[in-house]
Amino acid sequence: MQFVDEFRDKQLVHNVLDEIRRTVTRPWVIMEICGGQTHAFLHYGLDQMLPPEIELVHGPGCPVCVTSLELIDRALAIAARPDVIFTSFGDMLRVPGSTGDLFSARAAGAQVRVVYSPLDAVKIAAENPDKEVVFFAIGFETTGPVNAMSVIQAQAMGLKNFSVLVSQVCVPPAMHAILSSPLNRVQGFLAAGHVSTVMGYWEYPPITEQYKIPIVVTGFEPLDLMQGILLTVRQLEKGTHEVQNAYPRAVTYEGNKAAQAILQKVYESCDRNWRGIGKIPMSGWKLRDAYRDFDAEKRFKVSDIKTKESEICISGLILQGLKKPPECPAFGMLCTPQNPLGATMVSSEGACAAYYRYGRTA
Repeated sequence: MQFVDEFRDKQLVHNVLDEIRRTVTRPWVIMEICGGQTHAFLHYGLDQMLPPEIELVHGPGCPVCVTSLELIDRALAIAARPDVIFTSFGDMLRVPGSTGDLFSARAAGAQVRVVYSPLDAVKIAAENPDKEVVFFAIGFETTGPVNAMSVIQAQAMGLKNFSVLVSQVCVPPAMHAILSSPLNRVQGFLAAGHVSTVMGYWEYPPITEQYKIPIVVTGFEPLDLMQGILLTVRQLEKGTHEVQNAYPRAVTYEGNKAAQAILQKVYESCDRNWRGIGKIPMSGWKLRDAYRDFDAEKRFKVSDIKTKESEICISGLILQGLKKPPECPAFGMLCTPQNPLGATMVSSEGACAAYYRYGRTA
C-alpha cells in the first residue's frame, strides 16, 4: 500500500540506521514529543536498534496523559448528574481521577457514552432535547478544529442542551517549558507529524533560535522515525539548529490554514494545567466569549473543583523526559493498565503503557 509499505521496508530502514551509526560520534538525548511516535519506536523495536550514543526520551505529546486531574474530576462531577449524557472518546474512560474514572461512573449508572467524533455528540444532543449533552473536548492542535466545529454546528442548529468540557492544549508552549527547565536534558526534538499537518511548522523556528536545538518534523512509520533521528543527529553533530521537515508527504510550512481559522474563531489562548507537570502559561485554549454558552465548566459550575496529584506516580517526570517508566517504583506492580495510578499507563499513546505492553524494563 502506497505510503505504508515503502515506509516499513526493512532494508530501507537498515540503510538509514547504518547512516546514523556512521554519523554519531558522541551521546545525544532526543525527545519524540508525540506518544504515537513513542509507541511506534517500541512496537517496531527501533529504540533497541539505535546506537548506544542515542538516548530517546518521551515527551508530553499524549493528550489523554496531560489532561489535568482537576478536569477529570470535573468531568466525573458533571457525568454524575442524572440530567446529563456525558460523551467522550473511549481512551478517556479509564483515566483515573481522585475517586474513580468515567468507566466506573458508567458502571454506577451515569450516562457516559463513547463517541468517535464530537459531531456524534451534537447528534445525540439533537436527539435528546430533554438531556444535557456534554462532550469532553480533549486534545492537541490535531483534534482542535473538529472539536471547535462541534460548537459551531451546535450553535447553527440552535441547540441549547449541548456543551463542551474543554481540555485543549498546544505543543510549542510545552516545548518551551521543557527546554527552559534547569533540569532539561533534551538536545533535539522530533516534532509530532499530525500536529504539524494542522499547524505547519512556522511556530518552531523561534524555538530553535532561542534554545539552539534542532527540531525535525517526523512521521510515524519506521522509515519516518529513523529519518527523523538521522536528520536530528546530523544537526547535533554539526552544531546547527534548524527546523527540518522529514514528513513532506503530509506537512507543509504553513499547515492547514482553514483548520487554523476555525481554531482562531472558536478558541482563545489561556493558561492550562498539564497533569503531572503543572501550569504552563498560554499553553491551552478556551472558548471565546461568543461561545461561552457552550462552556460546560460554567454551565455546571464545576470550575472550583481542585485536586492533588498522586505522590507515587512519576508521570510528570516521564512526560518531561527526566525519567523512564521502569524507574517508577509502582511500574508494573501497583500501576498496571488494569489498575493505573496515572494516565500514562492508560492511554494508547502513553509512555508507561508502551513500556508495559512491549515488555521494556529499562
